[in-house]
Amino acid sequence: MLNKGLRDDEAIRIDNVLKTLRSLDFVPQPLTNDAKSDIENQLKEFGLNIQTLIDYEDDELIALLVRRHLDFNQLELFADFLMDFSKVENYNFTAKALALYQYIQQESKVFSFGINAKIASAKNK
Repeated sequence: MLNKGLRDDEAIRIDNVLKTLRSLDFVPQPLTNDAKSDIENQLKEFGLNIQTLIDYEDDELIALLVRRHLDFNQLELFADFLMDFSKVENYNFTAKALALYQYIQQESKVFSFGINAKIASAKNK
């Protein structure tokens, strides 16, 4: 278990990576090599890359992110990134995002209308 100071530093690092991922603009066309490189560099912080993101089963991805100390809010941001990233041609991570949203709703033991709306939206895509 991380002590409080290390936990805070880890949370800040994770938040910064997620902010960077969420700030990327995705359009429905193939990624440029530069954009792919930017995404790969950020995903590397979680022990991922685009190919492993494709290859991982939903439960494997969730387990990895939990081991990397992402809290429920950070998991939600990562799922939001996956939904945005799914706009890019050739990539569809909607099912993985849906699995994350459902995990958050179930494991947080707190009902969230926001998460529930995201679950409904992901199911409709």
